[in-house]
Amino acid sequence: MGIKKFMYNVKELLGLDEFKKSGKKKSVKRLLKQLKFRKEILEHTPTKKLNKREKRELKEELSIITLQIKKGKKILNELNHAQDDKNLKNKKEK
Repeated sequence: MGIKKFMYNVKELLGLDEFKKSGKKKSVKRLLKQLKFRKEILEHTPTKKLNKREKRELKEELSIITLQIKKGKKILNELNHAQDDKNLKNKKEK
């Protein structure tokens, strides 16, 4: 999954209309922070008063958010390695 597609999916999932564009790393970090916050809210939602359909929807949303967090971490890791590789290449050229 590309960075743009990840950002679009997460913005849609979180319902973010106004999202400032900045560097890729910063944007992914900010989205990950919001996803983690949303995950904490879902994990602490009381489930005793929910019916089966609502519980199933809650679990489904939690699994989607968990998956998006994993994808975001993977993208962030790739961006960090790309930056490290770029720095090494510049040092070798000097």
